[in-house]
Amino acid sequence: MSNKMWGGRFAAGPDAIMAEINASIGFDYRFAAQDIKGSLAHVAMLAATGIVTPETAVAISEGLNQVKGEIERGVFTFSHALEDVHMNVEARLGELIGPEAGRLHTARSRNDQVAVDFRLWIRDTIDHLDGQLRDLQKILADRAISYASNVMPGFTHLQSAQPVTFGHHLLAYVEMFGRDRSRFADSRRRLNECPLGAAALAGTSFPIDREQTARALGFDRPTANSLDSVSDRDFVLEALAAAAICATHLSRFGEEIVLWTTPQFGFVALSDAFTTGSSIMPQKRNPDAAELLRGKAGRVIGALTGLLIVMKGLPLAYSKDMQEDKEGAFDSLHTLSLCIAAMTGMAKDLRPDLKRMKAAAGVGYATATDLADWLVRALGLPFRQAHHVTGALVKIAAERNISLEKLTLEDMRAVEPGITPDVFGVLGVEKSVKSRTSFGGTAPANVRAQARRWKARLEKESHAPPGSR
Repeated sequence: MSNKMWGGRFAAGPDAIMAEINASIGFDYRFAAQDIKGSLAHVAMLAATGIVTPETAVAISEGLNQVKGEIERGVFTFSHALEDVHMNVEARLGELIGPEAGRLHTARSRNDQVAVDFRLWIRDTIDHLDGQLRDLQKILADRAISYASNVMPGFTHLQSAQPVTFGHHLLAYVEMFGRDRSRFADSRRRLNECPLGAAALAGTSFPIDREQTARALGFDRPTANSLDSVSDRDFVLEALAAAAICATHLSRFGEEIVLWTTPQFGFVALSDAFTTGSSIMPQKRNPDAAELLRGKAGRVIGALTGLLIVMKGLPLAYSKDMQEDKEGAFDSLHTLSLCIAAMTGMAKDLRPDLKRMKAAAGVGYATATDLADWLVRALGLPFRQAHHVTGALVKIAAERNISLEKLTLEDMRAVEPGITPDVFGVLGVEKSVKSRTSFGGTAPANVRAQARRWKARLEKESHAPPGSR
């Protein structure tokens, strides 16, 4: 029996293995809403240009809306034998309205059909992720204001470096997630061209109106080259690249939460909502949600590299290899959405131990740079000389197992005679953070001002239409 969708060219149906490897309905059913949306715009254009009659367009549109309703209610049966979502929708449309359903595919191919479906799906997904990231930023900015003055150690090489505030640390991730949103927004702008009407690869001889379908689907314009329209997936790659970077940021934050919740750090605690126990060790409270953010970042990054490998050797235009563009994208962007939700929950749930943080902030001679800066400002020493003097004083303090501020004035003058009692005004951790008033620095006043700027910006963005950032 010939395949009724492929037509008379094929005398027999495909081998079972061929049917299995060829079918995409197991994953591209996710395109159903976008596929019907694109078909409704397409048939409206066919009627407007006189390619189909108004009566046919009405029948097709009503049938498509009925199919849409069946899918939304969960009563639609997707058939593996019909290969993909497009064939499933069209076959059901034929059952509902008869042979006139076949006119829907006039002046288009599955190549431009799947390209427009995928662009619509990626666009919708970007808008969803943007909203999630914005909500995460709001929570972090709120908490940054609450902890703008609370001191914690700042690290380089995971060694105590200089004191910062917990609020300042949280704002670092607000900045990172802001850039993630910007990358998604940039990719959204570039993908917002409509490939519908490119047909298989060369365009069509029918007098279609591609501007109409582009407008109806919310695109800025039609794509300009029919070959490019159906053969490239850079819009998916860009979204996956943005997702991979975002997942990396989430993973880094997750790693810090893992460290901070250990007894050795003890900076924060998570409730039962985001931790698990051990089957054998009753005392354990494991930060599994944070750990899974690290692990799932690998899946997101893997989807990007997988699609790059699929695309790297393909000649123009369409090749069946490109069916492999979807599963990784679906999984990756769903995984990212789940990870953002988990991080949002943990950001709300974190309970910092402020006393423990403050005590740790002074460990490891974290105010040494403050001392060196004071020597430059107050005594006019070149920084390299001030660095040397400070190093010598740190060595003395370390030999005595005391902090820098516990050194006496005489101890200090033995190394640098010009030191005055004013030096003690810069050596405490709270004094250190208050002095970091340069733009972007950790001074509490800076942190509060920056967090409030972010909150105002995020509130404004929450009322803006999708894609307007």
